[in-house]
Amino acid sequence: MSDWPDDQGNGRAYGRGSGNTQPEGARRMRHVQRGGPSGRPGQQQAAGVPQQQPYDDGYGRPYGDARDDMFEPRNPRQEGYDSGYNTGQVYGSPNGPGQGQGGRGGDDGYGTRAPRPAPNWRRRIKIGSISLVVVLLAVSIGTYFWADSKLKREVDLSKVIERPDGGDGTNYLIVGSDSREGMSDQDKKDLHTGSAAGKRTDSMMILHVADDGGNTMISLPRDSNVTIPSFKGAESGKLYPNQGRQTKLNAAYAEDGPELLVRTVEYNTGLRIDHYAEIGFGGFAKIVDAVGGVEMDIPKGFKDEKSGADFEAGKQTLDGKQALAFVRTRYALPGSDLDRTKNQQKFLAALANQAATPGTVMNPFKLYPTMGAGLDTLIVDKDMGLFDVASMFWAMKGVTGGDGKSMNMPLAGSTGGNLLWDKAKVKQMVEQLNNDEKVTVSGG
Repeated sequence: MSDWPDDQGNGRAYGRGSGNTQPEGARRMRHVQRGGPSGRPGQQQAAGVPQQQPYDDGYGRPYGDARDDMFEPRNPRQEGYDSGYNTGQVYGSPNGPGQGQGGRGGDDGYGTRAPRPAPNWRRRIKIGSISLVVVLLAVSIGTYFWADSKLKREVDLSKVIERPDGGDGTNYLIVGSDSREGMSDQDKKDLHTGSAAGKRTDSMMILHVADDGGNTMISLPRDSNVTIPSFKGAESGKLYPNQGRQTKLNAAYAEDGPELLVRTVEYNTGLRIDHYAEIGFGGFAKIVDAVGGVEMDIPKGFKDEKSGADFEAGKQTLDGKQALAFVRTRYALPGSDLDRTKNQQKFLAALANQAATPGTVMNPFKLYPTMGAGLDTLIVDKDMGLFDVASMFWAMKGVTGGDGKSMNMPLAGSTGGNLLWDKAKVKQMVEQLNNDEKVTVSGG
């Protein structure tokens, strides 16, 4: 049987776990004093009772505090009592509700919001300016490497032998070739270029960029009568002696490429060529289309079946196809090749001005296609960099725009259909170029 007592009196069993049949009396735990050997003032430590450490009752007070009385009122604000009610404190704020007293953008716990400080515009403008500079710098560097990777450095001027001494300034030999490289059959048909194999020079110019201004552009007629000097084959490396052979200037290019052309120009003028740049038919037409066409004022209309030219007199905007026909036409012009070189200079002036307008330079949707169209077919010498290309372009723009001199090579007549250079005037012109002096010699 169980030794649990039966319910007595009020039906409750007392002393569960005890064998006593009588209910246990109320038991009182011994009151232990805390806070030091003597407890509260005026009280003595009970004899034989060891010192005990206090522990928290959950209200921020230790058990045994004299205030621990069921009849003693408590002040939750004073005793750190947490009722669990959210008073509006933003958790994680070190200063209490709403970031505490005077916290920025918050209140002091009693519904009073502190004023928000004024924005630091100087700091914002500074950060914005630095960010803009960083972005522009990154774009510029990226553009530089993109453009530099497109340059075709295929001409090795170190293969040119017996070169004249250089003078002041920088001399560029700029060549427009009839290369059909990269053109489809339809392109050749549309541009009236034909399908001739290989490539020949269609136009040649010397651009002198002076160290202190006074730039000069000299057109070299392709029908100029020149002597082919001794030269070293660009591919074979074989030395070919000077046989006194005279022919048209563009034949030198057709015979052994840009290196022999440079050698021939240097030999017949005495002027050292520092850099070489060449662009083909396709690239020229694409540049014109990329800038949105070039406006020209044609004083007299003309038509040429070979180049595809068909122009009326007056102002008109030429697209790539029309522009190529304009600069190639010579049979329909009274002065043939000489008139063609004048048209080429005139068109280059208009093209350079159009390419350098803010509408092109500041518009990436025009700038990058224009640069890409030109660089895709631009062939330069191995020592030519982007800064040299830029210097050449700006000098050409300046000369054709009236800031400098534009002229043809001085002529002294013709022989067998070839144009003869005036050697005395050519020598004087070269001396003036080497000294960065203003050219006073008149052209043909």
